[in-house]
Amino acid sequence: MKRSALFAALALVLPVTLAAEAVRPIPPPGIEIPAADRAEIEAGVKKLGDEITKLHELGKTNPLIEKELPNVEIFHKSADWAVRYGEIFDVKQIAIAKDHLLQGLDRAEALAKGQTPWNYANGLVARGYRSKIDGSVQPYGVLIPETLQGFSPDGSHDTSAGKLASPHAVPLHFWCHGRGEKNTELPFIAAVQANKGEFTPEGAIVCYLFGRYCCANKFAGESDLFEAQADIAAHYPIDEKRVVVRGFSMGGAAVWQFAFHFPGSWAAAAPGAGFAETEEFFGRTLYAEGATPPPWWERQLWRWYDVTICARNVAGLPLVAYSGELDGQKQSADIMLRYAAQEKHSFTHIIGPGVPHKYHPDAKPVIEKFIDVALAKDLTKPPKSVSYTTYSLIYPTRAWVTIQGMEKSWERADVDATIDKDTITVKTQNITELYLTPGAAAFPANATSKVVVDGTALPTENGSAHLRKEGGKWIASSMIETRNPRGVVKRPGLCGPVDHAFMSKFLFVRPTGTPLNAALGKWTKSEMEHAIKSWRAVFRGDVPIKDDSAITDDDIANCNLILWGDNSSNTVLKRIAGDPIPAKTPAAESASSGSGAKKPAQMLPILWGKNELNFKSYRLDPARYAPILIYPNPLNPSRYVVLNSGHTFREFALLNNSDQTPKLPDWALVDIAAPADAKWPGLILDAGFFDEHWK
Repeated sequence: MKRSALFAALALVLPVTLAAEAVRPIPPPGIEIPAADRAEIEAGVKKLGDEITKLHELGKTNPLIEKELPNVEIFHKSADWAVRYGEIFDVKQIAIAKDHLLQGLDRAEALAKGQTPWNYANGLVARGYRSKIDGSVQPYGVLIPETLQGFSPDGSHDTSAGKLASPHAVPLHFWCHGRGEKNTELPFIAAVQANKGEFTPEGAIVCYLFGRYCCANKFAGESDLFEAQADIAAHYPIDEKRVVVRGFSMGGAAVWQFAFHFPGSWAAAAPGAGFAETEEFFGRTLYAEGATPPPWWERQLWRWYDVTICARNVAGLPLVAYSGELDGQKQSADIMLRYAAQEKHSFTHIIGPGVPHKYHPDAKPVIEKFIDVALAKDLTKPPKSVSYTTYSLIYPTRAWVTIQGMEKSWERADVDATIDKDTITVKTQNITELYLTPGAAAFPANATSKVVVDGTALPTENGSAHLRKEGGKWIASSMIETRNPRGVVKRPGLCGPVDHAFMSKFLFVRPTGTPLNAALGKWTKSEMEHAIKSWRAVFRGDVPIKDDSAITDDDIANCNLILWGDNSSNTVLKRIAGDPIPAKTPAAESASSGSGAKKPAQMLPILWGKNELNFKSYRLDPARYAPILIYPNPLNPSRYVVLNSGHTFREFALLNNSDQTPKLPDWALVDIAAPADAKWPGLILDAGFFDEHWK
């Protein structure tokens, strides 16, 4: 097909632009704060900030202070951001901001003395942790049952163990909150200190997740649950086998995805209302008259958070859904039941008679009884059978089965594994590599265990196996170790798309050099500023950022590098993409040109210069087109590099949580002559996925 014809064909599917000013901001603008109150809060923010600075210094030699400091910082951030970014939404919140500053000062004073009274308090407690993703402090709340006692008779407490005393570990229930565009840090912390919520299971810890604000616990909001869980486990005696995930409305949507993407992590799941996919739930808007339908790659990426397509993961998972009879969000349970039935499975669905979007009082004890029964089971032994479906290596694991490779990402992959006596029988679809780790204890004593995968019998090692399909045949780990490595392939933690880079530790790399051209330099600067602002508003963190000249070997080893600019303006990008193509030099000759500096074994699949941008079959004008892509970092292939993009959903997607899905796949070419808007960073010329070998 001629290039001009291809452009014409692409124009039929390209998204239309939407003026950014047509979209209301989220969070919304706050109220005007009286000058005297603003001055008082700002003075309090500075005072608490100074104390936090002192504690950071003490923390360099005192691990306890550094570990516990987020429990002070949450109060500083809640007041500081509320005033600084205009997020006081009600006059009553002015007093709350002042109170948070006082609480922060009280905690700072205690921590300076080596005391952590919040670790030994019963009832509702506001806590925080420092995220590994962006270094931000994120809040959460806990309800600590009175049965957990850490106090001695004289009212003092023993800090040596660092945990409340308990005769046994207790269950942990996560609660995912509903949509609240004004539910930023200040009101969230106030709520978790005052309101026990819908359910208070006896003898259990309840964790109220912030979930990175209002993103339906997706992306960094998804990671928030696991980071909060790790922090809770470091302070309280929780039973890791008796963890329950529950929520309502937007929180119900979160529970649907947690339940079906991590089915082996929960003793029970209880979604209330919410949504379970994008197309049917949000279809009236997506396919409204006059609207441009989403492009093919966006529809394919719905498979990240659509859980209808992996409905069979409910097998073996105690799940009780709730819907009000008159609630439009009953659609989520209905569609999940429909898809589960296609897989010959089902789950309990409780319907509140005659009620809209809320819990019926008679339904709540039924839900509690269901969960109590699930928690009463013997959960100490691993399951004998595991069935699991995934569409991406973002979600590779259930129980003792981990998918390490797929024939094609974003297509259905199935694994069914069963232990019977001394044999693991495995059936697979669209899978090229597996780890099976039930361990020797899963088999009869003194048994010589084996695995039969798709009809091929192979040995295990101590009850576990590493299996790989090569040339259509499965081989075992002992054979894999003697063969050449597969090279850089898509695998868990390194599978794309662009948004995946922002679910683990990342670092923005700011260019300091001269761009290839003014238009490209202006666009990359604008997009970087937009990404910084959007991350703060959506995921409630300050983006970690360094100049390209300041990047260290430690940064390369530990961070996904988000590279802004081009191979003229950004020295890190120049190292992995090569020197700019000299003018009038054929691309084929330019691949080996440059300063003679040592290059990585595998460069980025792009050639770039003042006159030409070469990517795949495209030869484009670099003054008009810019690349966005995610790729294994040639300097450290266990981490990503991303070119010129933050998270890919923009302001329009914030209006409905079901639309907060990835908008770009592994790569895209952007026409930067078209202005960025509330949906896109420019006009998308083309976009797509790399194959399993990143080709």
